[in-house]
Amino acid sequence: FLKMPGVRVVALCDVDRTILDQKVKEFTDRKQAVEAYTDVRKLLDNKDIDAISTATPNHWHALISVWACQAGKDVYVEKPVSHNIFEGRKIVEAARKYNRIVQTGTQNRSCAGMQEAIEYLQAGHLGKMLLARGLCYKRRPSIGKVNGPQPVPDDIDYDLWTGPAPLVPLMRENLHYDWHWVWPTGNGDIGNQGIHQMDICRWATGEQQLAPRVISVGGRFGYVDDGETPNTQFVLLDYERIPIMFEVRGLPMESGVEAMPHYRGVRIGNVIHCEHGYVAGGYAYDNEGNRIKQFPMEGGSRHQDNFIEAVRSRRQSDLTADILEGHLSSALCHMGNISHRLGRALPPEEIREKLKSEPEAVETFDRFQEHLAANGVDLAKSQATLGPWLKMNPVRERFTGPYAREANRLISRDYREPFVVPEKV
Repeated sequence: FLKMPGVRVVALCDVDRTILDQKVKEFTDRKQAVEAYTDVRKLLDNKDIDAISTATPNHWHALISVWACQAGKDVYVEKPVSHNIFEGRKIVEAARKYNRIVQTGTQNRSCAGMQEAIEYLQAGHLGKMLLARGLCYKRRPSIGKVNGPQPVPDDIDYDLWTGPAPLVPLMRENLHYDWHWVWPTGNGDIGNQGIHQMDICRWATGEQQLAPRVISVGGRFGYVDDGETPNTQFVLLDYERIPIMFEVRGLPMESGVEAMPHYRGVRIGNVIHCEHGYVAGGYAYDNEGNRIKQFPMEGGSRHQDNFIEAVRSRRQSDLTADILEGHLSSALCHMGNISHRLGRALPPEEIREKLKSEPEAVETFDRFQEHLAANGVDLAKSQATLGPWLKMNPVRERFTGPYAREANRLISRDYREPFVVPEKV
């Protein structure tokens, strides 16, 4: 934002005073004055602020976004836009009610090469799309194991940091970043790095509702630490037209190395399978694996520019990643995690048997098992968790059928006053 004509950064907010002071000094050294806040509510009271960009931990994204809309501010909110399905829909409602411009931080939506690839797929150049696959093969080592509550640094307002989540003692070594791997504040890697690739899957397939069914297989393997979320997982979102398969791997190619595995040359990215070939890693291939077209990828560097352009035009349609897109893609990640959290550990042969009606799931599970074996994990001893098939009413965004009661409890959360995402925004 600093390099954009006509845009001024006038305030910074962080509950970590050390980080806040450091960033304020960087502005001061450039002869640029900024106001400093530790409480975002006071920042939002500032009538001179037109828009905010929020990159807090996930459990704060929705509440800050709703508050900002209510305060008449436009919002650039990092992904995932929500910590649960309920929250994402509330941001959409707030954006529409208060006529706010709300952009999701899924930068690929502003990448010209990715836009070209999506148009190429949707035009049918490779025939009918058969499966959209998202991949997050990203090394995630152990976060360590503590024996009891850990001290929170004095310069961090832990009450504000915790916000909507339960105010409990810190039970991990590192407060920052490792919040991704515990359920009260994070969503695992499917909702961290993975949301980018999940969004590309849904963008490619053109789906504008949640999937009618979902199932997850996963676990936290290779070490015992204070993390709760899966470091190895796959999720099948069973859209009738074009299913979405998402894979997470946090362990390396094999024990003793740091290199990560890949699928058709892709580690973090997408493979869109079609009748006459596939698109992967910025290229289109035929079914023999020959490259037939390239899509230059520059990473969506104009995504923030797109946000500011829409702020000026006041047209939500000018956004490449409107909040509705962010909500739907984030909610797909949440659906997969809900299936996982309601699952139970089973022997591999039983998991494979229960997946047999879904050939892509069986193939993915076989590779899942081979990958873990290469890391010294025997699924007969360290069993994976098979989540139940969950049915979703995509209009109401509520689960139905078996497990609906348990699953719908995880659509939202018990909020801690006064940090409550309201039912009525």
